[in-house]
Order: sequence, then structure tokens, then C-alpha cells
Amino acid sequence: MKYSSVHHVALPVTDLERARRFYSEVLGLTEMPRPPFDFPGAWYELEPGGQQVHLIVYPNHTLREGKGLETRDVHFAMRVPSFREAVEYFHAKGYSEKADDVFRKMIVNPRATAGFPQLYIMDPDRHVIEVNAAILD
Repeated sequence: MKYSSVHHVALPVTDLERARRFYSEVLGLTEMPRPPFDFPGAWYELEPGGQQVHLIVYPNHTLREGKGLETRDVHFAMRVPSFREAVEYFHAKGYSEKADDVFRKMIVNPRATAGFPQLYIMDPDRHVIEVNAAILD
């Protein structure tokens, strides 16, 4: 069996409008049309025809309740063309490596052991999001 890519990541959310604001306004993702499911949610595309993030309001959700920003816990990663621009972007959105507010904290690893620069933030439902680039610029 050969796989060509990850099609989407599905994330349970507790407050759809709050999650929409985060994924649209903070991450800057583009919301896309969603089939008329019998449950609330929203779909985002990283680029036209590319990978997607699906938000699902699901009452029996599994969340990282009570946990902080941890790089080795469950997370998904999105690649950007410029790590420097990504760090600047999130700083402009109010994220900081020294933030006391866990929802404004950012972990920055420009020379990560993985071999590519990484930063981590958390969404309002405590999903960890990695943003990385192929090279450190």
C-alpha cells in the first residue's frame, strides 16, 4: 500500500465559533465548503486542493484537558515557506516564548533535533500545533 499524503486532520472542538476565530484569524487558514452533515463543524484548507483541517463539535470528544503546551504530546504539523516569517507572524498575533498565558505561549526551536526549525502553539481546545519550515532562514 502506498500513501501519497495526509488528506486531513480532524479535531474535536467545544465551541465552534471560538475555534473558527482561531483557525481563521490566528492561523490564517481559509474556510472551505463542508458537506451538510447532521452535526456542526467547519473545514479549512491549507492550500487549494491540498491538506485540510476539519473541526467537529462532538460531545464525546477526547481533549488534552488541563494540559499545557507540550511538544511531545499529540499534535499536528503544518509547513511554512519561511520560519522567520512564521515567528514574526505569531509574535504579531500576541504569542511569546515568555507568555504566562498558556494560550499565548509559543515554543520556538530554530535548531530542533528533528533537523528543521519548529514552533509550537496551542488552540483554544488545547490541541498542539507545530509550525515548521524546511530550513532555518
